[in-house]
Amino acid sequence: MSSAVSPLAPKDVPAMPAIAGVRLATAAAGIRYQGRTDVLLAVLDKGTAVAGVFTRSKCPSAPVEWCRSKLSGGRARALVVNSGNANAFTGKTGKQATALTAAIAAKAVGCSANEVFLASTGVIGEPLDATKFDGVLATLAETAAPEDWMGAARAIMTTDTFPKVATARVKLGKATVTINGMAKGAGMIAPDMATMLSFIFTDAPIAPAALQTLLKSGVENTFNAVTIDGDTSTSDTLLAFATGAAADAGAPKISRASDPRLKGFVKAFNGVLADLAEQVARDGEGARKLVEIMVEGATTKASARKIAMSIANSPLVKTAIAGEDANWGRVVMAVGKAGEPANRDKLSISFNGVRVAKSGARDPSYNEEEVSEAMKNDKIQIRIALGLGKGRDRVLTCDLTKEYVAINGDYRS
Repeated sequence: MSSAVSPLAPKDVPAMPAIAGVRLATAAAGIRYQGRTDVLLAVLDKGTAVAGVFTRSKCPSAPVEWCRSKLSGGRARALVVNSGNANAFTGKTGKQATALTAAIAAKAVGCSANEVFLASTGVIGEPLDATKFDGVLATLAETAAPEDWMGAARAIMTTDTFPKVATARVKLGKATVTINGMAKGAGMIAPDMATMLSFIFTDAPIAPAALQTLLKSGVENTFNAVTIDGDTSTSDTLLAFATGAAADAGAPKISRASDPRLKGFVKAFNGVLADLAEQVARDGEGARKLVEIMVEGATTKASARKIAMSIANSPLVKTAIAGEDANWGRVVMAVGKAGEPANRDKLSISFNGVRVAKSGARDPSYNEEEVSEAMKNDKIQIRIALGLGKGRDRVLTCDLTKEYVAINGDYRS
């Protein structure tokens, strides 16, 4: 966790309301960090539905494997998250640590271990001493309360410079339901049907299968459209929990994701995901500029996504932005290497609304001073027009600075 807050951090942090059926507590268990909270326990009422999407890494962490094996049950009573140690690449001891953690949490909350979900973030390859949770989780279960969302978001931070939270309220039937979310992530960010660590909670009465469909769809243009450094974590986990408490206030019980009554909820739910995803991009390790890549005129949306990611993951593009250099040659390079349909002589590029290249060459009206001034903004939009079709997409990233190297050069030492 960095001491200096990113200059791209949101200026306004929302007040996070309580959600019926969710109680939170944090503690300093000494997993890796000294003098700060590093474990979060969320206690969930009986009947809470759960859904999840995870990393596509072929070397997933032990907690990811644990959660995948428990999702089919569809119900959750507890979430335990620790920071400082990812419990990844830890062999049999990693599996034993997840089993012990779940057993301790189950006893503390009074539920089955199959209803306990786990997530860990931090150093890869170091054994996690789960005995440190013994006693701690029991105390947290007793003291858990509905209000401390910011404390929960802080407890799961690693190299993050600010806690990431988002909230929304929306009508569902006769009731107003709440959606709260938190996330952590600043490096090793290139999700694929998953995220770094993120947790969404709602009091809406949504069945597990419907919630799973909403979550899988919702990440596609939010967390899956964010990259910091092109490296997908072993631990990426996004879990959604629906307590169903709003049914008492008149919210209808939803069993299908296609239920037309969900229209407003889906928009609000995806809005929370998008808000958190942008905060992750804003907190990219060492970042000084938020970068939005807009690709239009591609043959398909999928093609536009691949081209946008090629640009967003290019160290040459990202370092040019850090240096406030509108180096469109590097953008051309990234478009060309993506392996997707592109025609050099139809390609146009603009930075923050200033067109620098048109029809495969430098724009005739190019003005170096105008472009240099545009590159000083803390948000940079690169727009690429391919001129081939109607496919379009959007990806968020950040610049690549000397600080990124410094943070990752001594992360484990």
